[in-house]
Amino acid sequence: MRNGAGTMNEALQQALIDKLLAMADDELILGHRNSEWTGHAPILEEDIAFANIAQDEIGHAALWLNLYQEWTGNEPDQVVFFRDPAAFRNIRLVELPRGDWAFTMTRQYLFDVFELVRLAQLTNSTYQPLAEVAAKVRPEELYHYRHTHTWVKRLGLGTAESNQRMQAALNELWPYAQQLFQPTPGEHLLVEAGYVPDPAGLHTAWTETVAPFLRQCDLVVPDSPAAEQDGRDVHTPHLEQLVNELQEVARLDPQAQW
Repeated sequence: MRNGAGTMNEALQQALIDKLLAMADDELILGHRNSEWTGHAPILEEDIAFANIAQDEIGHAALWLNLYQEWTGNEPDQVVFFRDPAAFRNIRLVELPRGDWAFTMTRQYLFDVFELVRLAQLTNSTYQPLAEVAAKVRPEELYHYRHTHTWVKRLGLGTAESNQRMQAALNELWPYAQQLFQPTPGEHLLVEAGYVPDPAGLHTAWTETVAPFLRQCDLVVPDSPAAEQDGRDVHTPHLEQLVNELQEVARLDPQAQW
């Protein structure tokens, strides 16, 4: 348990632990999905650029897991490579198969905007370790945003086929994206303590950014669905396949030093 834990009540500690794991799992699973494009991106330059973005996301997951370890004692490698799929706490948006390039760029754009609006506020967190990691991660996420922003515009305003593919991706992903704003267990305690921003405020800021831009790209913004009821403990069948692949090598020799 982290030194100084006695200054934080048990409920707040658990809420923070749950939030850190959720943040890490979102980054980890999205990074793994993005890594599947290595060697398959549309052009060589993009193959390199998007591989770097995938690596960044996994690196950000490691930063959140380092904070998670300070509270739980659970080493990041153990958490990543020796957890059952049902124990992951990522949203379903990030575990969906990579799809085509339009699908991947749309998903990354929706996630990147969310990251930017959240990180901007997390840098002012009253919990200093959160603020420090947010400040470290934010410049890289800004690069991600600029990258996918360009691709969404390029494909949305490109050919009839590229626009159609983007619209199909947006229609499929929009409902899943709403889970970005579903509170984790006890998150209201973190909001009250000034640790994290209010999810409702993040949703407003996110929508005010993505909706006008998507319309500028000749895309129709879907109506927001009803509030998501299932939590982060409910997954699609795709997650098990992804986690099995992610953990395959480590599980061959659990005692190995990597």
